[in-house]
Amino acid sequence: MDINLFREVLTVAGLACFVAIALWAYGKPASQRFDEAAMQPINDDDLPHEQAGSK
Repeated sequence: MDINLFREVLTVAGLACFVAIALWAYGKPASQRFDEAAMQPINDDDLPHEQAGSK
């Protein structure tokens, strides 16, 4: 096995992994979870639950 063939196979495998991760990250099911996680700091209040209702 030539070293250049190994490098080509490794490059193609890396590209395939990148495409798979990109499709997963920008897919519809993952997008909903990421949107919810992005809003968590905004929706999170620092007040205890009994004080949050009295405001």
